[in-house]
Amino acid sequence: MSIVNSLSPRAVAAPESGIVEVVNYARGREGLLPLWVGEGDLPTPDFISRAAMQALAAGETFYTWQRGIPELRRALSDYYFRHFSVRLPAEHFYVTGSGMQAIQISVQALTSPGDEFVYLTPAWPNIAAALEIAGARSVGVELQFEGGKWGLDLDRIEAAITPKTRGLFINTPSNPTGWTASRKDLGQILALARKHDLWIMADEIYALYYFAGGRAPSFLDVMEESDKIIFVNSFSKNWSMTGWRVGWIVAPPEMGQVLENLIQYSTSGVAQFMQKGAVAALDQGDDFVRANIAKAARSRDILCDALIATNRVETLKPDGALYAFLKIDGVADSRRAAIDIVDKTGVGLAPGTAFGAGGELFLRACFLRDPGQIAVAAERLCDYIVKL
Repeated sequence: MSIVNSLSPRAVAAPESGIVEVVNYARGREGLLPLWVGEGDLPTPDFISRAAMQALAAGETFYTWQRGIPELRRALSDYYFRHFSVRLPAEHFYVTGSGMQAIQISVQALTSPGDEFVYLTPAWPNIAAALEIAGARSVGVELQFEGGKWGLDLDRIEAAITPKTRGLFINTPSNPTGWTASRKDLGQILALARKHDLWIMADEIYALYYFAGGRAPSFLDVMEESDKIIFVNSFSKNWSMTGWRVGWIVAPPEMGQVLENLIQYSTSGVAQFMQKGAVAALDQGDDFVRANIAKAARSRDILCDALIATNRVETLKPDGALYAFLKIDGVADSRRAAIDIVDKTGVGLAPGTAFGAGGELFLRACFLRDPGQIAVAAERLCDYIVKL
């Protein structure tokens, strides 16, 4: 009998990441252009790393505030005032060991085993997995895909709500589709949550990557103080800090002790010297973020224009986030296609099978890279596509 049979069934049932599977298959190959994961090609900027190193050298290596150091919670408050025009006191913010942990802790706070949580799909696979591992049931509702563009059907969401439903997970701008909710969409979703007394878990990590200009619409634009909304976010994308694993939660202050306890019994907080780097990111990083967004916009245009010109790819330029989600004529198995593409072109893409219902025929490419590299990747992909 295998020792695995004696493990928790929920742990054993945790799925292998379809993204990581392809990454592990081809990681480290010479000449590889890795567009498969959601990160850019720049390391963390020096002003952030230097702040962390100075704190480390100063001996800031002891246990610290579970909710986050006061300087970081203040910096998060200022960040939201600058970019979202809301003044949230520091008591609304809780620092976590990554955006993924922000999701895990929120799931623990909002669900009990047997509860249901509705989310929009295709979706980043980690949300469904986090719910299932916690003993809740993830209920995917497919976005509509028509003419290369993704759209929301509110009736589908309401049809998925049952007496067991505890909340809605809404990621906008969306990974992987780029779908971005309008202010009207958000108002309608919020009205639905109010009607059914549901929580909203809002993942707005890509809010600043909005190619119409400014930032994407946010639930902060339409909510009232009494609404049951918890926001999950991360330092990864905006400030090239994917490897740091620092994130945050925005939640009503009355949840503070519950969230602090959940942090205590998982990681007991984020290292203080890392938090000092995060303070620098928020206080000094707006110009870096703007440069990242401009680069993403240029690379988005290069990649999408080239692929659309083949007349073999069904997609439009995404409104937000960092991804082109591609439906290629002749591709019926995106997992097999991702392996074939990396073997034949040296371009790493994520298979749409990793993103759940509605994503099976698609491939995801992250375009937060140097436009020159994206041009090379586009040329390789177009050559592959026209030969199918």
